[in-house]
Amino acid sequence: MANKKDSIVTMKSSEMLYNFLENNNLHKKDFAQMIGVTLSYVYNLIDETIPFSTRTTTVERIATVMDISPEEFVEYKIPQDPILIDEATEFIKEKQKEKNLTTVQFLKSFPRKQRLEMVDILRGARPIPLDWEQVSLIAQILDVKKEEMYEFWEARLKQLLQNSGFNTENNIGLLKAIFTCSRNYIQTKP
Repeated sequence: MANKKDSIVTMKSSEMLYNFLENNNLHKKDFAQMIGVTLSYVYNLIDETIPFSTRTTTVERIATVMDISPEEFVEYKIPQDPILIDEATEFIKEKQKEKNLTTVQFLKSFPRKQRLEMVDILRGARPIPLDWEQVSLIAQILDVKKEEMYEFWEARLKQLLQNSGFNTENNIGLLKAIFTCSRNYIQTKP
């Protein structure tokens, strides 16, 4: 009697990728930009002209865009460094789900040049941007109030200042003034 495990046919990574692109009507050029590779590289992955990537970053980016776990690719090697998903990333993912946006739909809402950065944010490889205009765009796409995203931006800026040697306790007055001005700015800006 055949074992149930033996009867499972594992789909090749290149085939999974091809099916995803076809099922989501996602152009290979858009996909290449989302994961930070060239168009020819995507074609080579699908055509199996080259072996499917074993580079952790590339496989994680592919999996993020596909809304699957990177472990679904046999080529994936679990990284030595842990991935840290912060509160801002969790919030973004939660709001994305509430709006019933697939990752592809969410990414397509951004200018092409920002999509790779958003993929890296979603996979936990980088924190939310410091650029308020980018954070504001995330809020707009997710249809959340700027004030909700502001809390995450403020925490990110505090973290950056502390990591750069800024003593937040000794400079609490200055810090409060900075953030009061920042709050006033985003409340008055359309």
